[in-house]
Amino acid sequence: MPHATTRDDIRIYFEEAGQGTPIIFLHEFAADYTNWEPQMRYFSRGHRCITYSARGYTPSDVPVGEVYSFTHFYSDALAVLDHLRIDRAHLVGLSMGAYSSLQIGLNAPQRALSMTLAGVGSGSEIENLDNWRKQCRANAEQFETLGSTEVAKVTREAPSRIPFLVKDPRGHADFYAALARHDAGGSANTMRGFQGGRPSIYTMTDAIRKVATPALIVCGDEDDPCVGASLFLKKHLPAAGLAMFPKSGHVLNLEEPALFNESVERFITLVEAGRWPVRDPRSAATH
Repeated sequence: MPHATTRDDIRIYFEEAGQGTPIIFLHEFAADYTNWEPQMRYFSRGHRCITYSARGYTPSDVPVGEVYSFTHFYSDALAVLDHLRIDRAHLVGLSMGAYSSLQIGLNAPQRALSMTLAGVGSGSEIENLDNWRKQCRANAEQFETLGSTEVAKVTREAPSRIPFLVKDPRGHADFYAALARHDAGGSANTMRGFQGGRPSIYTMTDAIRKVATPALIVCGDEDDPCVGASLFLKKHLPAAGLAMFPKSGHVLNLEEPALFNESVERFITLVEAGRWPVRDPRSAATH
């Protein structure tokens, strides 16, 4: 099985398909490398596409200890690119993966041709940050005491997941059957370290304003925890566009695969043609 090795000797499982300019897909907390299959099949027709499972998600390693910070996660994506000798790639991330993509834009912008940030920013509200972190710790304990199967039963009924159920009950059932098979220890560590420990995006305003990397922000209009964060990023990222999907929740690449693929394809095409400009901040100030 193909693996990349991180700087702290964690093996990261990946798959790739196609040829051309690279695209790397970064999954959300409840997903793994398999959940990008519709995009791997679609985009590999014209690009070299890579999907991988983050640390804590089999068949990648599930390490123990405090090695699940947001820094570890975005560095793991870069380790996969390094292993494949890819200098720059389009980053396509959902939720946790979108946060990691943004961190690459902030900390290693030379590695990103563009970044698609879908379902980004949950848990970032400053006024609710303490409660969010408390809930993440409680969720981690649930994984440890109840196991992934029982946690999946509860998670699938979250408000931002219901639109997926309404549109595609079969796909929704498959998604949560996969979550039920996740390593409970890896999920607990990720929930405690990454989800509950990452800085709020609202604390990064000055740094975000300096990121000139072309960005597409994608949000479902029924994904309430991400709407405000998406608007915040649209306002402050200099080269950002915003796509709001109607009557849509969190799992956008599976809930609306055709619309998602079309939106990302158009974005990447414009970026590669040099037609996704950085906004002049002076023009924004005149409105």
